[in-house]
This record gives sequence, C-alpha cells and structure tokens, in this order.
Amino acid sequence: MRLHDLLLAGAALAAPVALAAPPAVAQTARMTNTTDDPYVWLEDKDGAKPLAWVEAENARTLPRLQNDSRYATYYRQALDIASAKDRIPMPNQLYGRIYNFWRDQAHPHGIFRWTTEAGYAAPQPNWTTALDIDALGKAEGKTWVFKGISALQPDERLCLIALSEGGEDAVTYREFDLENGQFVPNGFVLPTSKQDATWIDRDTLLVARDWGQGTLTQSGYPFVVKIVKRGQPLAQAVEVFRGAPGDQVSTGANLITDAQGNRLVYITRGRTFFGSDKLIWTPTGVKPTTLPQRTSIAGLMDGQVVFQTSEPWGAIPEGAVAAMPLADFVAGRGQPTLVFAPNKRQSVEQVAVTRNRLIVETLDNVRGRALVFSHGAGGWTSRQVALPDNASIAVASSTDRSDKAFLTVNGFLDPTSLWTLDAADARVEKVRSLPPKFDASNAVVEQFEATSTDGTRIPYFIVHRRDVKLDGSTPTIMTAYGGFELSRTPTYLGSTGKIWIEQGGSFVLANIRGGGEFGPAWHEAGRKTKRQIIYDDFAAVARDLSARKLTSPARLGIYGGSNGGLLMGVEFNQHPDLWRAVSIGVPLLDMIRYEHIAAGASWVDEYGSVTVPEEKAFLEKISPYQNLKRGVAYPEPYIWTTTKDDRVGPQHARKFAARMKEYGLPYLFYEDTAGGHSGDADIAQGAKLAALQMTYFSQKLIDQPVGGAVQAAK
Repeated sequence: MRLHDLLLAGAALAAPVALAAPPAVAQTARMTNTTDDPYVWLEDKDGAKPLAWVEAENARTLPRLQNDSRYATYYRQALDIASAKDRIPMPNQLYGRIYNFWRDQAHPHGIFRWTTEAGYAAPQPNWTTALDIDALGKAEGKTWVFKGISALQPDERLCLIALSEGGEDAVTYREFDLENGQFVPNGFVLPTSKQDATWIDRDTLLVARDWGQGTLTQSGYPFVVKIVKRGQPLAQAVEVFRGAPGDQVSTGANLITDAQGNRLVYITRGRTFFGSDKLIWTPTGVKPTTLPQRTSIAGLMDGQVVFQTSEPWGAIPEGAVAAMPLADFVAGRGQPTLVFAPNKRQSVEQVAVTRNRLIVETLDNVRGRALVFSHGAGGWTSRQVALPDNASIAVASSTDRSDKAFLTVNGFLDPTSLWTLDAADARVEKVRSLPPKFDASNAVVEQFEATSTDGTRIPYFIVHRRDVKLDGSTPTIMTAYGGFELSRTPTYLGSTGKIWIEQGGSFVLANIRGGGEFGPAWHEAGRKTKRQIIYDDFAAVARDLSARKLTSPARLGIYGGSNGGLLMGVEFNQHPDLWRAVSIGVPLLDMIRYEHIAAGASWVDEYGSVTVPEEKAFLEKISPYQNLKRGVAYPEPYIWTTTKDDRVGPQHARKFAARMKEYGLPYLFYEDTAGGHSGDADIAQGAKLAALQMTYFSQKLIDQPVGGAVQAAK
C-alpha cells in the first residue's frame, strides 16, 4: 500500500491528509489547546502512566463483556468464519503464477503462497508456501504483520515485501526472490518507517521515508524522495525530489507499464489529502505536469495514460475516466479524451488495466456494475459485463500480461463469489463461491430513502427477517462512514449474519453524504464546515427506521470506526435519544487537537483546521470530546481502540473515556495492545474485537431493563 493511497478504513478509518499549519503556528496552537485539557497526559501513547490507566480500564470492561455467556459463542463463530478452510483464496496474478495471502488457525499471522494458473483452476489447488509470517516472526522474535508486496517490472521475480511490527502503518521493506522463495542475501532492506519504495530497475529504487530530522511532514509522512542503489548505504542515497514540511500527506514515486513496453515513472506530492502535484521522473531529472490537483493517474494501457477526475479538467467532468497518449502527457501538450462519465446516480469506484482492455467498476444507485473499454483508431468503445444485480463488484486481480482478470461479486445475503473475466470479449464465468456462513433463507434486503434536513433523499439498506414485526421491537445495528469520498456498498455479512441476523436482529447500512456513492459532489457536500449535513443524514435514517417501525430508539445500536468513529461520537452527543447503544471504534474524537495527534494533520483537507477561524469555530461546535456535558442521559457507549494504531492513535478514545469518567457518565472502554488501526494483527484479534462488540450490542439491545433488573428479551 502506498502512503499517498492510505485510507483510515476497514474497522478503522479511511483518511486523506490535510493542510498543515507552518511549524511556528502549529506549535502555538498546540500550546494554546493544552491549557484547559486535563487529559493531555493520555496522549503519551506508550508512556507508563497512560498504559497503566489502559490496563485498569481493560480490567473493568473485559469481565463485563467476556463473562457474558454469549461472548464465547460469538468469539468461536467469528473465529470459525474468519479461519474457515473453505474461504476463497483470493488471487494475485504475479510472476506467471497465482499468489495468495492466507490466514487460518494454524497460521494466525498468515502465509504468502503460490500455485500455477492451471493449479488454481483446480477445486483444491496445490499450494507452495513462499513465506510463513508466523515462522518468520518466531525466528526473529517479532510480531510481524504482512502488509503486501511490490514487484520489479516487467519480469516480477524480485519484490519488496512490507512487514509491520504489530500492525502499524510503519513498515520494513525486505527484498524477496519469488523464484527460490527466499529473502535476497545482501538485498535491499529498508528499516522501519512510514515509507514508500518503487522499483526503477533491478538495482535501483525510488524511496520516500524518514531520512532524518526535517524530512517528515507534521502528519509524520515523508516528503523527500531519494534514489537508492543496490549495495549502497541509505546514507549515500541521492535526493531527486523534495516536497515541503507543510504538505499534509506524503510524497512518493510510482511506476506504471503497459503490454507494449511503455512505462511512466511519476512522483506524487500530496500537498493536501485530495490535492497533489504529479511530476514526471526521468534519469535526467523531474519535471512538472499540468494535471489538476484532484485528478489521479489510474494506469497505462495501449500507450494511453488513464486518469480519474474528482474535479473538472477542461471538457472532462468531475468523477469521470479520461485518457491521453503517453507522449502527449510527457510533452505537456494536447487535451484528454473522455472514456466514461457517470450520471448523477452513478460513480466510478475502480479502474484497472489488462493487456488490451480497461476495466471500469461503477456504482449505479449503490449497486455494482462493470464495463470493459477498448481503445482503437475511433477512440474508446465499451461493453457491459453481465454480472449479478444488486451486488458489490470489485476487481480482485488484473495484469498487463493478459486480458484475464478476476472479479468478486457479493451482497449482504449472497456469499462472495469469484469470477474470471476475459476482458477481450467481456465474457465472465463464476469459478468459486464461498459457502453460506449463515442461514439467510428467511432474510430479505430492502433499500429505502430518508429525507435529510435540507430535503435530500438519503438511501439506506436494511437486512432483516422476512417476517419482522413492524412494531419497533426488532434489535437493529446501523453503520455508516461518511467521509473521504469512500463508498459503503452491500457486502456479505458473514459473522454479523451468523451472530445477529440469524438470531432475528436487523442490520442497516446508511449511504450518507461525505462518501463517494454518488461521485465527488456527494463527498464535497459534507467537507470541512459543511460537515453537519453528514450527521443530519445519519440521524434522518435513524428517524426513518423508527417511522417505518422497523426498530425504535430503545432497540437501535450504531457503530463505526475511524472516521466512522468520529461520526459515532458526534451522533452520541447530538442525538443521545435516538439510540440505546453506540460503539465507537479507533476514533477521532478530539477535533481541536487532532492535527497534533498521530497522522491527524494529514486530514485537514477533510475536516478543516483550528488555524482557520471559521473552521475552528465549526470544529469546536461538533468535536465530541469538547461537547460532552454533565448530567445528560447519554446511552452507555463502548469505546475501543488499539495501542499500535499509529494512524489515528488511541489518544482520542482514551481522553473521551477519561472525560466521561470525570463527569460520572457510564461507559465501557477497551484498548487492544496490538493490531494497528485496522485491528489486523491476526485472525484471533479480529474475532475477539467482533465478539466484544456483539456482546455489547446484545446486552444493550436484546437484554432490556424490567423493574430495575436486566432480563433477556423474549
């Protein structure tokens, strides 16, 4: 994963990076903002005193949840589903083989393995292990977490494997030989840093990392790119490009190629989370391009550079796919050609290239579609790919060596299936399907719309039993994300289906503004000081659920992580009467100091900055930490985070819980000591986090107070 593509996502956040204040201004803000904050000491992430506080809080919370008789069942069900042998081994086309990263109970941290293309077509492929992460960690005394690979083009034999200590975003790169399945003796090794490395040739890398004092932005990302030669100490690396300390995100290099042997090396300088300079690198130097700040390079196919736009670019509208001949792009001449422009109810979600085709995955009213584009003398032509409707579609793997690609298809009740796509003629075939993980025979999916405060219709999905009583009594959990132009789409419910839907509960996904479900405008509507509309959208969906009697505030729980955790914190403050349970995961909650915590400064383009008076005033109005009040009848929240989170950081969750304790408000707090922002140290951790949350929801939404005692709802 490249730094400039990092998102606070998953159970976690998806976060772009923002404008950082000049160092002197930032220091003044830091000093001012700590004056009246009694819990700044909890921002010392790994300090002895804060960790002792965490240990005491965990000792209070875990017995409450783990001693519940349901916890063990939920944990076992979640672990069994996460580690099941009948899962689909997702393919990665690499080095003429099919590679896969696999975790199960025997390999909790995972194995990186491969089989032949013919072997992968067999019902039970014969896998060869390339790297056992558990064995490596045991041998080296590390808790290694696999974070992906970057292969040398075009032969792909050599690659850089990214390994994280405990799940942090900071990684170590080590050179690996796919042919013999070994780390390369005396090969490239880039010590731990938030960093980015791109192959130029067998003996050359372009690297952005912590090069020492003054080479990281305020958000902790690198802005200096150097060329690293094989066998050369890092201290001798030669600088090729420098961003600036005030950049909000990172600077890094990319290499894209096509089947005709064309290649483009470019550097992305992330001035803001959404806006970046794109510069072309050559052995003789770096030169700027005129590419708009919010237009990204998506690939190279048939000598055409392919772009995605989040703002108009000449005649190209925002949210579109466009292309330009490589020679014209490098020379800085000519105009782009439109490939695809969505309508107001569509968005472009993914663009991928094959040997001779371009795959564009779109959403149409939050339902997945796929198109295949060809390029010829007459321009671009497209064909629709015939895939199931009412589903999420994604490109699982593609390569410029072949027109064969793999797609995944799934829905809330429909187990994930894997399809091969022959992009040459848009022909698809289902090749694998995940066996059902829960009984969906009596469940249905419906899509409704709620009306927000400005009259906009906000779509949402609800999954529930076919025979649900419309009397407001159904225990329901609801989630959303609402930020960074990230879309939330129908995804197989898996353990949630087993633990919650099978038992008669309902699940709701709200497609609120701030996301990308309907393109850049849907996101822009809730950015910075316009963000209150995102929170209004979410509350509108909750009210619509009650109006339809699909549930009621006494039976409604909400959850979200990262930016979704911020959403939960705001909703907790603004509408404590709309729900009985709120799970706040790996969250942003102190929006006055967020720019000075972990990678917070990188998200100013999304949230705004306290250095801008208008934006500060808005952040003061909505910041969950600062807006807690004594004496309010808040629901008892479950606040959770991880110590290893070096993206958002555990500081927000700690301070929020401490403030609740000071005010005598009920709460549960849990901090896991591993796993990073995504809680992905191993499969057991994921199962534990799921079981804790579902136990909390069961206690709050199924068990109801009757005459002062808590009894199970019949």
